[in-house]
Amino acid sequence: MSAEASPTAYETPVLVCRLDELPATGAAAADINGRIVTLIRTDDGKLHCIDDTCTHANVSLAEGELDGCTLECWLHGSRFDVITGVPSGPPATEPVAVHHVSIDGDDVYVALKKD
Repeated sequence: MSAEASPTAYETPVLVCRLDELPATGAAAADINGRIVTLIRTDDGKLHCIDDTCTHANVSLAEGELDGCTLECWLHGSRFDVITGVPSGPPATEPVAVHHVSIDGDDVYVALKKD
């Protein structure tokens, strides 16, 4: 959660998985109370979470390629910053929601951003 984000901007954290259930580097989809998100572990070992659906073509971002902190949609090449959710170029022009990730021991929790 960024310093500017209010704690009330997020739902109550939910246990999503264990750390060892995620790829060492890459993305994996998860269903949190009916909302599909993508958990991303970057090369530096940090975890991030964004909405799973590309804002351009309505396909899963978890199936995309990770390059540093950028996740590329497999269908048309839209690229999203996994920290901010902002697309770095067309065809996507709308950002994806970014959710707060926390780790307690080996458990990964996600607090969904409120709509």
